[in-house]
Amino acid sequence: MAEVFLFDVAESLLGKLASYAYEEASRAYGVYDDLQGFKDTLSIVKGVLLDAEQKKDQNHGLRAWLRQIQNICSDAEDILEGFEFRSKQKQVVKASASTRMKVGYFLSSSNPVIFRLRMANQIKDIRDRLDKVAADGTRFGLQMIQVNHKIGVQRREMTHSHVDASDVIGREKDIEEIIQHLMKTQTHLDGRDNKGVCVIPIVGIGGLGKTTLAKLVFNDKRVDELFQLKMWVCVSDNFDIRQILIKIINSASASSSAPTIAPAHQENLNSLDIEQLQSRLRYKLSGQKFLLVLDDIWNEDRAKWIELTDLIKAGAVESKMIVTTRSNSIASMMGTVPMHVLQGLPQKDCLSLFVKWAFKDGEEEKYPKLMEIGNEIVKKCRGVPLAVRTLGNFLFSDLDLEKWKFVRDHQIWNLEQKKDDILPALKLSYDEMPSYLRHCFASFSLYPKDFTFSSEEIVSLWVALGLVQSCDGSQKLENTARKYINELHSRSFLEDLEDFGHFYMFKVHDLVHDLALYVSKEEFLVIDSHTKNIPENVRHLSIVDENDLLGHARLVSQVQKFKNYTISQRRSRS
Repeated sequence: MAEVFLFDVAESLLGKLASYAYEEASRAYGVYDDLQGFKDTLSIVKGVLLDAEQKKDQNHGLRAWLRQIQNICSDAEDILEGFEFRSKQKQVVKASASTRMKVGYFLSSSNPVIFRLRMANQIKDIRDRLDKVAADGTRFGLQMIQVNHKIGVQRREMTHSHVDASDVIGREKDIEEIIQHLMKTQTHLDGRDNKGVCVIPIVGIGGLGKTTLAKLVFNDKRVDELFQLKMWVCVSDNFDIRQILIKIINSASASSSAPTIAPAHQENLNSLDIEQLQSRLRYKLSGQKFLLVLDDIWNEDRAKWIELTDLIKAGAVESKMIVTTRSNSIASMMGTVPMHVLQGLPQKDCLSLFVKWAFKDGEEEKYPKLMEIGNEIVKKCRGVPLAVRTLGNFLFSDLDLEKWKFVRDHQIWNLEQKKDDILPALKLSYDEMPSYLRHCFASFSLYPKDFTFSSEEIVSLWVALGLVQSCDGSQKLENTARKYINELHSRSFLEDLEDFGHFYMFKVHDLVHDLALYVSKEEFLVIDSHTKNIPENVRHLSIVDENDLLGHARLVSQVQKFKNYTISQRRSRS
């Protein structure tokens, strides 16, 4: 239950325990008081789980405490599943006219007396365990956080428009395509004349260099000749219209080409209301042919977007906007021209970028063996410049051959990551997901890299694992799961998606797969015939080695001690 999975599971458990069916079952088997005690304690613990998640990275003891809660919740889920199984079993026996079946049922471990004793012992055990763990948790000084007041997604730092072009390699073609859009008279996607502002979306996964590309275009001399006014605004945290207006006005004031303004307009913008701000903005833009860059957009509220575009129509005809986002659906909503889908860099450019970050000038020529390993390291980055920079910077001026081999042979998430490195950059997209998508995304870690997924296969897995929930209870789970696939694709997590009508085929970028491994590492595990130990917290297993049947038998017997596990045998296919 990595990341916020634990809060979701606790909430789901409480929902089940509060249901009429479980209340009746617990009374029938004489375990009502113990289940109510467990529910009361879990309610208290759930209240501090969000705070614990915020602080766990700085406290090893807190991480261990969360793992204990995780194990208790998993065992509680198994017990509740036992109730469900028992209920269905009773229905089958009752419906059967076979005396032999009824006698066999009475003499088996499903006998009501035996079942009651077993359930009572198990429920008392998890209640006692949770009470103890909850008492231990008081030493961490955790605060109650209501779910509606959950701290927002931690975005990256605010961006600025400056860029050193000499630090950028291999984006010449992309620059030209964007500038061509800026130069020509634009029309709507449906062919009508565009009387509003032309919006050019740049879209792609985190780390591809969308912001860098926007900076290169913004600072191109040809763009200076095209526009009287240039403004750069990093939106990032949230799409607050008032704050965006303030940023646009401030950026316009700072622009070297902005018209001189009277001292009366220099008051503190934070003190102005929305009406005064829109008036200032329209004054700034009036008659100006401008370029506005909105960097790092996460907002999916179309009404807010329309409100903003209505306010900036005061500029001259042929004013333009560039927006950067990780979401295809946001790009589609905002764009008035086809979105520019940013692709990965070619291997040659990636290697040049890696050398720039890993070596001092000219130093690489002295170390051919390191360069050979470096070329293999770059391949694992799959064209993502931020990943190349992260690994190059990690190895900078370190000429130890073994360390280079370590980086080559390990997943990126095994390496120390700074806040501006690739894993934190990708994790922003994960943090932004709703909880139902986070669970499904984590299941990608059960498959090998470069696996070609079939929507039918992954939908079946998600439904079997109980990860799919119908919003209104009427829609088939399979249809809901297919919507999940579309949403993951929209968020740039899937690539090479092919629509065959009744099903999809797609892949997951290697770095996105690394992210899935990172967020699921305490619950999901891939094993093969060489695996010797399975951590206690693991709940779902995937066997990827299909050649060693004896090894499979050994591994399967080894995990029989787990009460709930999933084994998915998978083979990578091209």
